[in-house]
Amino acid sequence: MGNCCRSPAAAAREDVKSNHPAHDHARKHKDGSGGPKKLTVLSGISKEGIEDKYVVDRELGRGEFGVTYLCIDRDTRELLACKSILKRKLRTAVDVEDVRREVAIMNHLPKDSSIVSLKEAREDDNAVHLVMELCEGGELFDRIVARGHYSERAAAAVTRTIVEVVQLCHKHGVIHRDLKPENFLFANKKENSPLKAIDFGLSIFFKPGERFSEIVGSPYYMAPEVLKRNYGPEIDIWSAGVILYILLCGVPPFWAESEQGVALAILRGHIDFKRDPWTSISENAKNLVRQMLEPDPKLRLTAKQVLEHPWLQNANKAPNVPLGDVVKSRLKQFSMMNRFKRTALRVIAEHLSIEEVEDLKEMFRMMDTDNDSAVSFEELKAGIQKSGYQLAESELQTLAEAVDTNGKGALDYEEFVAVFLHFQRMANDEHLRKAFSHFDKDGSGYIELDELREALVEDGAADGSDVANDIFQEVDTDKDGRINYDEFVAMMKTGTDWRKASRHYSRGRFNSLSIRLMKDGSLNLASEG
Repeated sequence: MGNCCRSPAAAAREDVKSNHPAHDHARKHKDGSGGPKKLTVLSGISKEGIEDKYVVDRELGRGEFGVTYLCIDRDTRELLACKSILKRKLRTAVDVEDVRREVAIMNHLPKDSSIVSLKEAREDDNAVHLVMELCEGGELFDRIVARGHYSERAAAAVTRTIVEVVQLCHKHGVIHRDLKPENFLFANKKENSPLKAIDFGLSIFFKPGERFSEIVGSPYYMAPEVLKRNYGPEIDIWSAGVILYILLCGVPPFWAESEQGVALAILRGHIDFKRDPWTSISENAKNLVRQMLEPDPKLRLTAKQVLEHPWLQNANKAPNVPLGDVVKSRLKQFSMMNRFKRTALRVIAEHLSIEEVEDLKEMFRMMDTDNDSAVSFEELKAGIQKSGYQLAESELQTLAEAVDTNGKGALDYEEFVAVFLHFQRMANDEHLRKAFSHFDKDGSGYIELDELREALVEDGAADGSDVANDIFQEVDTDKDGRINYDEFVAMMKTGTDWRKASRHYSRGRFNSLSIRLMKDGSLNLASEG
């Protein structure tokens, strides 16, 4: 059986057995500034090199401050994860303090089956290394996307684990501050795998009655009091409530195309229980969501109260059937949105300058290493890394699949151009104007619903007319029944898939967001500087 069929764990074990120096961390972290940083982040820990005790193997994930690797204890052969936080990325005192506090909190919290355990922390000139329990089952986020949504019984089981983590944190004086599906991993790939909380990088110690003002976290999961800069541990229950809402219907309760838009939706607090699949969801489930997403933190349920709620208490009796095809239709809607964007990208590609075309042709030739006039996903991935673009593999896969119209598993030149125009964020206003005009057939300055339907059908979408109205609802943010140029640009530059946007905010601090209390008592959201 070839290596392609080995699991990462099996491959790692073989690497350990071979014990060749080549495996002994050829990936040592280099300081791009030309020399090692002398910054000491942690005190009183081993300064022994990470490779002295562990074989550091393949990359598992990458974040803003560092990389997580698969690693193996040389003595016990135990498979672990090593989160290496690069010192050169710690540019401020706040960044350094975050790392110190993350280690302190993970050491402070008791060992629990629902929290990933920290085995030890090490530090060298280049990085702080957190050696942790390995979770091989992937993110809760990915299982939500794979399933579309959960049955009530499955959602209740996941919610119980999440709220038990919250209860444990609060009992020991810790606010997590960044609860979201991406920060929960399954221990293994089994359907009934334990679920574990990870990433305490934004967590903070608190004392009873203490309030905080720093805006941190991921926009979709922020409680309204975070935006008002006056909050306590209750924010974790709100975030857990958002996750529960997503588990049950596949999309977040508060959604917009920008940070400011999401924040305003949260402050308005309107929760949609009218659209499917909510008509098929039990009143008990909806009642719990409402009480977890209670705008007033004083009235919001505590972790103990959530766990005592009838819906969780009777989880085994909750419906165990899928909640219909609603989420699939929403994913289909996004697929059509990709088609809308792809058509616009093709128009833009037709109007590129000679210099722009030559640059893209050269990049295509460089990535097409086997000279078959197509760029495979593996070639694209390697080329993207060399080009300096920061994109998670899962996002790159989604993007490649979106433009690979015939499902052949490789991109021709036109599809390749679409990918790179997406990366470049369509900054050229002239290009965007030409793309807008392609849809605005009558030159009215607006894209009408019939014009969008026609364009989607022209692009080969047999069912374009069925979903054009749904796309309109997404892009037509001022709800005037037509898409103006600014709304079109917002769609092109930010996309419409909340899942990708959620991943974008890997370590959120939003001090640029400012909430101002107006004279009439209303809240105004602005962006500073």
